[in-house]
Amino acid sequence: MPSNTLAFRETGYFSRLICDYLEQKPILKSFYNRFPSLPDFKAQLLEKSGSYAIENRKILFRALEKQYSDSLISAETRKNLEALLQENTFTITTGHQLSLFTGPLYFLYKIISAINLSKQLTEAYPEYNFVPVYWMATEDHDFDEISFFNFRGKKFQWNLEASGAVGTLENDEIKKLFEVFTSELGGGMQAQNLKELFENAYLKHKTLTEATRFLVNALFKSYGLVIVDGNDAELKRLFTPYIKNELLAKGAFKPVQETSKKLKASGYNVQVNPRDINLFYLKNRLRERIVKVNGSFEVNNSELYFSEEEMLREVESNPERFSPNVIMRPLYQEVILPNICYIGGGGELAYWLQLKSYFDAQQIPFPVLLLRNSALLIKEKQQEKLERLAIAQKHLFLEQNTFINRKVREISNIDIDFTPQKEHLKNQFLNLYELATKTDKSFLGAVKAQEVKQIKGLAKLEKRLLKAQKRKLADEVHRITILQNELFPNKSLQERTVNFAEFFVEYGTGFLDVLFEELDPLHQEFHILVLTNHGTR
Repeated sequence: MPSNTLAFRETGYFSRLICDYLEQKPILKSFYNRFPSLPDFKAQLLEKSGSYAIENRKILFRALEKQYSDSLISAETRKNLEALLQENTFTITTGHQLSLFTGPLYFLYKIISAINLSKQLTEAYPEYNFVPVYWMATEDHDFDEISFFNFRGKKFQWNLEASGAVGTLENDEIKKLFEVFTSELGGGMQAQNLKELFENAYLKHKTLTEATRFLVNALFKSYGLVIVDGNDAELKRLFTPYIKNELLAKGAFKPVQETSKKLKASGYNVQVNPRDINLFYLKNRLRERIVKVNGSFEVNNSELYFSEEEMLREVESNPERFSPNVIMRPLYQEVILPNICYIGGGGELAYWLQLKSYFDAQQIPFPVLLLRNSALLIKEKQQEKLERLAIAQKHLFLEQNTFINRKVREISNIDIDFTPQKEHLKNQFLNLYELATKTDKSFLGAVKAQEVKQIKGLAKLEKRLLKAQKRKLADEVHRITILQNELFPNKSLQERTVNFAEFFVEYGTGFLDVLFEELDPLHQEFHILVLTNHGTR
């Protein structure tokens, strides 16, 4: 079992929508198909079985064979690729952008969740095969989001003038970044392993797609992970009926808009908004929205123009030029994969919850949605500091000022908590309210104003005394602040900022072994893991 867990709601870092989903609040039931529990997966398997054609399996297999043609395929991955041809094989999918050197830690957590869930389902349903899939977002065009990673508090940025789909970007200008990063790594066997991993991925492969495939394959091939690039002509040919539906009938707009209104009416924020046409046109260095103007189609920020007839011919001739946006990409994935579960972060699941009615309208089974594992990794020396400072792990998640004030109250020999005095004052004013009611009710406002004034005065005095005590305990405050900042860089979750290299350089592949052992995808709580050279404690 993990060192410790915390309810996602308790962390304060996850939206009400996601916490309510995890708690299976009835108000959200209509926005998803089935909840991720072992018994519910059987019904999902049966539903997907009836909708996924054997011909699709053959096309998928041929496409993946081609995509893997220049890669070293492990026996485990080869077995899973061939299993995709069998009607009793289904996928567990997660997806992510082509983040430089994997970007933040949760890139790994997503894939580990998919692999571990595949293992659990294989044990629960041995008559089926389950294949973990990483979907590479090669068509994404937001280079700024993926062009850096953080290591030891420093940002390593790939400076490049980029346009179009990021997967086609060439790695020619990344050598300078490699030199800066390797100088920061220092010596040692694990540092050398990281240097070689970066060099082999980015300096020995032409494009970002090829580099990412190599990197992810190097880390996870022994677990049978299958990597899928959706930017594939044959796979998109399977999707052409849905592309045409989007162009001619605005297939996504109405159902997604109606679902979004229902979510808003239920008090939740909406993650994405549908467009009239939820497709990009993809060609060379261009990835721009397709818009309909006066019955014809135009590509934004270009001179490309198509009549309806020309556009439909383009779909038939060059389906690879049509790139689904965030609204349509989930449908594309579920059309081409025998998928039963999608694993994503909170933001991803929020927009998936807007899509069920769209899937229903297109008669495609809506997958089970699973929140990826999340974790705080605490190094052994950091845990020793926490113990010396008597800091409970769960208190680290508090907002920093609240965290510090709480600790100052704990370690102070003066009780700077005016809660009893405030309660006493309120009780005194109850008598004054009663007196004013019996004499002249017009004085109630004056009594209230006096109560508010005195409560504010006590709060102000409490704040000043706390501030003075913090100065007195400056050394302790400094130490606990540094420790919280180490574990929550930029006052955010560690997994959203820190790169895996920070732990790999110290623990090597043993770090990944710990994650595989401790992160249970169906245990829907936040994990807190203390890393040692012997695993966790």
